[in-house]
Amino acid sequence: MDVIQYLLDGFGTALLWYNLIFAFVGVLIGTAVGVLPGIGPMSGVALLIPVTASITGNLPPEQAATSAIILLAGVYYGAMYGGSTTSILLNTPGESSSVVTTLDGYQMAKKGRAGSALSIAAIGSFVAGIFTLIALVALATPLSNVALKFGPAEYFSLMLLGLGAVSGLAGKSVTKALIMTIMGLLLGTIGIDSVSGIARFTFNQPWLYQGIEFLTIAVGLFALGEVFKTILEKDSEDTQAAAIKNLYPTKAELKQSAGPIARGSLLGFFIGILPGAGATLASFFSYLFEKRISKNPEKFGKGAIEGVAAPESANNAASGGAMIPLLTLGIPGSGTTAILMGAFMMYNVQPGPLLFESHPQVAWGLIASMFVGNVMLLVLNLPLVRVFAKIIQTPKKYLIPIIIAISIFGVYAVQVSVNDLLLLIFCGLAGYFLGKNDYPIAPLVLGLVLGPMLENNLRRALTISNGDFTPFFTRPLSLVFILMTILWLVVPVLMKLKGKTVVINEEA
Repeated sequence: MDVIQYLLDGFGTALLWYNLIFAFVGVLIGTAVGVLPGIGPMSGVALLIPVTASITGNLPPEQAATSAIILLAGVYYGAMYGGSTTSILLNTPGESSSVVTTLDGYQMAKKGRAGSALSIAAIGSFVAGIFTLIALVALATPLSNVALKFGPAEYFSLMLLGLGAVSGLAGKSVTKALIMTIMGLLLGTIGIDSVSGIARFTFNQPWLYQGIEFLTIAVGLFALGEVFKTILEKDSEDTQAAAIKNLYPTKAELKQSAGPIARGSLLGFFIGILPGAGATLASFFSYLFEKRISKNPEKFGKGAIEGVAAPESANNAASGGAMIPLLTLGIPGSGTTAILMGAFMMYNVQPGPLLFESHPQVAWGLIASMFVGNVMLLVLNLPLVRVFAKIIQTPKKYLIPIIIAISIFGVYAVQVSVNDLLLLIFCGLAGYFLGKNDYPIAPLVLGLVLGPMLENNLRRALTISNGDFTPFFTRPLSLVFILMTILWLVVPVLMKLKGKTVVINEEA
């Protein structure tokens, strides 16, 4: 009953007039971010963090944190809805988790069924979002209670697992992902050491004493990185969207989609809980699973409604599932949740087992607002499909200056430092060159956010044990997390080596 009462209190917070506005603005911007190819939820959330800091500045700290997180979370799950629009109409995924939707969504659009595809994507996303939130409400308190039993050794090992999992699954190369993770950890060491008070890697530059601000790094790497990509590669082509005729699916299409939506929601949720798995992996698994169990697998890739319903449900369920380890354990399961975690910490709210006890208004207000936001998204996406389709045709010559202006003014408003603006530009160029050479950026952001926490828990554990490392291996949970980290990193390498051996033997 306590959970129901907390949730009702959360709805009391979420339904305040200004929080309703924040939720609506968040999902509206999130849908637009998902529709615009190349921006994605990570860039959208990173761009809006400084904006939320400005518009919530006059509110009391707890209210400011709640309202800002409601808006940023709205951008996150709203982008999952919007990402399907470009996939279906342009054969261009708005963000990576919508790649699979292009396979059947665009084929449906070419056959004049774009409206059905977009509507099923919206309905599947809504069902998955609500299912995930119910699971989050049910699991939040039990998981928090378990996490309260964690000591510094368990936290260190769990964060190690989070870093290892994301690094092992990000990008095409595990080695490159690990390099980026280490870079993030190294950047996290810059500044005044909180324990000893000694300046580390500051090179006598006063502006580095407070450390590298994750906001500057995130906005530079993601948002400005895409801007530099468009400018330097002269990618200014404007594409034409497929026509939208019938806006709503037929009864037969709804019936065909029911099973894939249910299975996609369930599969996506459990994959989303895993640190590093993410919405992209969930959408791929869901699509392959539907194709495997289908009586007519040959219709996939030719305009099967199931090929839209399953991955769109899965990627939304995964994005909601990723909120569970963030809120209950303080472990971001993806690049976007890492940026969200940084936003929590900007408002002096620490995600983790104490979140529901120390900041119930923030935690339950956020969860309740996600219920409200999903209803808003369904109402927005079904009748306004044609409007969002127009956003796709925004000329890049207008879009790029807007992104640059928001990036520069946003970072300067928070940091009030010219040095941070120079770092922002450098990170934009770095983001472009890293992306061009297949170096994943998400592990770097995760390393930067988790690094200080990782170090803090390591030092606390060693202080308690008088410098003895054995508690990391003698405490059962800590040992399990360390073994899982090793397996997560080693198994893909072994599988790759095994694959090479098979190929060599076949050639021989």
